[in-house]
Amino acid sequence: MPLLVTDYSWTQTESTVYINVPLKGAKVGKVDILCTDEYLKVHFPPYLFEAFLSEPVDDDRSTAKIGNGVAVVSLPKRNNKLWEQLMITTNDKEKKKEIRERALQKHQEKLTAESKAKAEKQHTDKKYALETMMKLEREERESIQNMKDTERERTTAELEAWQLKQKEKKKAEEEARLKLQSQKGHGDKVNKSRCSGGRKVKLDGRGSSEAESKKKHVDLPAPRVPGNIQVSFTPRVFPTALRESRVPEEEEWLKKQAEARRAVNADVEELKDLKEEERNPDWLKEKGDKCFATGNYLSAVNAYSLAIRMNRKIPSLYSNRAACHLKLRNLHKAVEDSSQALELLTPPVAANAAARARAHVRRGSAFCQLQLHAEGLQDYQAALKIDPHNEALQTDTQRIRDIIQGTAADPETH
Repeated sequence: MPLLVTDYSWTQTESTVYINVPLKGAKVGKVDILCTDEYLKVHFPPYLFEAFLSEPVDDDRSTAKIGNGVAVVSLPKRNNKLWEQLMITTNDKEKKKEIRERALQKHQEKLTAESKAKAEKQHTDKKYALETMMKLEREERESIQNMKDTERERTTAELEAWQLKQKEKKKAEEEARLKLQSQKGHGDKVNKSRCSGGRKVKLDGRGSSEAESKKKHVDLPAPRVPGNIQVSFTPRVFPTALRESRVPEEEEWLKKQAEARRAVNADVEELKDLKEEERNPDWLKEKGDKCFATGNYLSAVNAYSLAIRMNRKIPSLYSNRAACHLKLRNLHKAVEDSSQALELLTPPVAANAAARARAHVRRGSAFCQLQLHAEGLQDYQAALKIDPHNEALQTDTQRIRDIIQGTAADPETH
């Protein structure tokens, strides 16, 4: 059960209520605040502050500032008047449970609406980007086609001019040949009358000699030798096409992975006596996996912890150690390790989707076993968003919703 915070303080004006909640050393990222018009919750494991407000507030304009070890929540009033008390004085647990469930339901509806609006905006942006890309590609194709048409027309005009020139040249040569034959025929007649004999010349069908026909024969060049052109593509680490991917996020993820493989803390004094393979985080991770598979969870925790001391930037070590803590019922440690794994699994890309889903499920399971079902539901919904077709996740998420709404019994584990 969470520890209730009682050392809070509050002040008010006619328009606003200010509530100061001490955070007791909790980090800013660990504080979860939920506010509706009649209910306020500030949760920082293992502490919990709840306020069942005596008057309604405007939750849409409510703000919270976290710093210097305290959370200051500003709640604008719906009615401008001074309150006699901050919370309702009733001890009716059923009424408080009803207010709490109503607040959680309203918060879930608000989150769903925001998620839907965000998804619609992303869809609109994606559609606009796709239409813009298609328009640019269409304009580029039209430009290329216009260039091809212009080049084709220019080439056609040059070819027609060349053919016309060749035709005129051929006509001039034919006229010159006929004129030469006419002169030669007249000379042969004169020579025939003067000589008793002469050389016979074989003529072709057009009146030209066989020698001239062979002279005009031109040898055609041999055909070109066939060959193959090798095409190579740039290798891709991620499954998506390059233009459909988020290049900066992928480069940052690959950079983190490279840093994690290089980051080895070999300067710790008490680790100098270890064998060479025991200094390898990958070897230690394998050993922890084998211990976990055989049910030796304490040994698995020790192996993962030593690997983390060697390299603190491998998210799978924290996620696997969180699974061991779940088995050992070290629930707060399971939440911390899962959160650390999720911090390292950034930015979210396709390569780490499965690891993010596992970390969300493990942290959500730990929250549910700590009776913090609202927080657990958020993690299961995040995992379901990554893997929406997972039937087991769908079943567990619906079971947690039923527990929050009071329509199902709270099982021992999830």
